[in-house]
Amino acid sequence: MNLPSSHPLVDGRTKNSSLVRAYSGQVPSRRPVWFMRQAGRSLPEYRAARVGTAMLDACLDPALASEITLQPVRRHDVDAAIFFSDIVVPLKLAGVDVEITPGVGPVMGSAVRTADDVARLRDLGPLTPEALQPVSDGVALTVDALGETPLIGFAGAPFTLAAYLVEGGPSRDHLAARTLMHADPATWTALTQWAADVTGAFLRAQVLAGASATQLFDSWAGSLSLADYTAHVAPASARALSHVADLDVKKVHFGTGTSELLAAMRDVGADVVGVDYRLPLDEANRRLGGTTPLQGNIDPALLAAPWPVLEAHVRDVVARGSVAPGHVVNLGHGVPPETDPTVLTRVAQLVHEI
Repeated sequence: MNLPSSHPLVDGRTKNSSLVRAYSGQVPSRRPVWFMRQAGRSLPEYRAARVGTAMLDACLDPALASEITLQPVRRHDVDAAIFFSDIVVPLKLAGVDVEITPGVGPVMGSAVRTADDVARLRDLGPLTPEALQPVSDGVALTVDALGETPLIGFAGAPFTLAAYLVEGGPSRDHLAARTLMHADPATWTALTQWAADVTGAFLRAQVLAGASATQLFDSWAGSLSLADYTAHVAPASARALSHVADLDVKKVHFGTGTSELLAAMRDVGADVVGVDYRLPLDEANRRLGGTTPLQGNIDPALLAAPWPVLEAHVRDVVARGSVAPGHVVNLGHGVPPETDPTVLTRVAQLVHEI
């Protein structure tokens, strides 16, 4: 297993949790539910905790990151916490000039578009355990407080990290990144391999500190064709997940707009596939051959709909997910910031009652 003896999967705290069992293809007595971007976003207690603290500073403050991670578990009675972080945190820890600009997102000091640019990244060296200590400390604090509730480790997939680096910030279509992968495949490969090792080290630190599962989040993979994903992205995602391959934790892979990529995303080394709101779960199960546990896929837009509409939708998601070997209820993307938190609590209660 290669996990520390104090790990909650080893000492038994989370081994039989509903989340871990569902991720393992079992049907627990209580159907597990958690919400992507549940840590923060819509919670007033999150906004109060964040006053005066920049996003990346909050992520790297172990006590604050732990408190924010725990808030939705206390409020919603969800079946898992997901560590409060951001996909660019490992870039920051590796020495990349990046900040998160409110209302914009991650912004790089300079774009990475040439072989020399990538060489300078690689000169920063590997992401060391010492650099990752704030993350490890935050995870350890959280796991101690969670008891039998599992913590999910979180990291961005190499394509999404590379897209931010090449574009220099957020982009609607990722044209510069998609151009680079074809115009200079050697540079693209070097960049995505570096990103894979940085984000893989970030994942590994969270697991060794006590995370009971991991999620690799590929925000922008939906901009790719299946052929481009398979040829130019899948090898790096497999490399990222290889950093935790020797650790006995379940690995979830999720992307938005990735209905045509589900099998390829699983085949990079994932145990569970997250499905966004665009594809019904029974169809996702069919495309995956009926052998892969699923996570998803309540439409976030319906969180603001009248309760009878949302309730019917949640019941439909649960029914369709029941055909898969295992199912963890989640959103088909993240919690919108304007969501009424009481609605999330009510959804969690409904899932547990069904």
